[in-house]
Amino acid sequence: MSIFDEIYDRRNTRSAKWDMVKEVFQSEDVLPMWVADMDFKAPKEVNDALIRRAQHGIYGYTVVDDDVSGAIIDWQKKRNQWTVDKSWLTYSPGVVTSLHMAVQAFTEPNDKILIQTPVYTPFYSVIKEHDRIVVKNSLINKNNYYTIDFNDFEEKLKNGVKAFILCSPHNPIGRVWKKEELQEMARLCLKYDVMIFSDEIHSDLIFPGNRHIPIASLSEEIADQTITCMAPSKTFNLAGLDASYVITANKDKRKQLDAAFNRQGFHNMLNMMGNTALEAAYTYGEAWLDELVALLENHANYVTEMFAKYAPQLKVVETEGTYLLWVDCSELGMDSKELKKFMVEKAKVGLNTGAEYGEEGEQFMRINIACPRATLEEGVNRIVEAVRSL
Repeated sequence: MSIFDEIYDRRNTRSAKWDMVKEVFQSEDVLPMWVADMDFKAPKEVNDALIRRAQHGIYGYTVVDDDVSGAIIDWQKKRNQWTVDKSWLTYSPGVVTSLHMAVQAFTEPNDKILIQTPVYTPFYSVIKEHDRIVVKNSLINKNNYYTIDFNDFEEKLKNGVKAFILCSPHNPIGRVWKKEELQEMARLCLKYDVMIFSDEIHSDLIFPGNRHIPIASLSEEIADQTITCMAPSKTFNLAGLDASYVITANKDKRKQLDAAFNRQGFHNMLNMMGNTALEAAYTYGEAWLDELVALLENHANYVTEMFAKYAPQLKVVETEGTYLLWVDCSELGMDSKELKKFMVEKAKVGLNTGAEYGEEGEQFMRINIACPRATLEEGVNRIVEAVRSL
């Protein structure tokens, strides 16, 4: 049996995904397939490292040393062919925190910030909570595959956009941007002097035939314009340990960003357990990750095939990475509220409603497939039976 087949009871562990089911869905018999964490244990080496650290029994102030930074540098070189200097690193509790800091450091109130919708929901609040203006470059969905409207992208940039928050790979649509797409986005940002804040948290979860390219790795000029936010949290299921980092090649911009962190009381360090887990994951987790990616691709294919065969009203958008599927439910003829009610009350599954990601997602749902196969099959069968009963 694969290490990813075992089912763990996550209830009563303060799990947002499992212990908030009744609060979020007003029902206790809903199968949660929403929050973007996995129902898998982290690699054994990570858990062993955490246990050894806990057995030491002293939890004093901690530092990020060369072993941790070296693990990040080696990981980026190995996985993304990107040479990162130790001095480029800033440490953060999470990618969303880093985006908040970047918005504060490099933009002013009433500045315009561009996002590509439908997109990860915190992108909206990261902009609005600092009194900046959301500008949308809606992605084009053609035959269940999304592409970028570059004419609209450039038109928006030339009209005063100060920063662009890139989601790469893209959540929720599962696109892994091609080199040519990244180059064109970067070219236009350089042309109009637009900063790039790149959320690359899903960068390790890439299906075969695709390759993640950090946008900052394209050239020194682009690196100077880019703030890259990364973490091992999605990759190794470590979200609760608050360990992420920012890569900023430009020295002056890095000082600006660090100053924004300092003003909020973050002093370029990680908590002790996050420190430990990050180093262990990047040092020993590659084989675990390769097995995970193969499993996730298999899961994505299974959901796509099951819906196509037994519930053809549901169309899974073609995905190239992440463990999140974006499903077009428009043929059910329901609006967002009706769709959520149908999934909760009829199918008994808890999904993310597409409208959360922007008006473009009104008739979509997002499914988290990072769970044991038995759990996935249960959720898919519930949905299929509900659709077939209509």
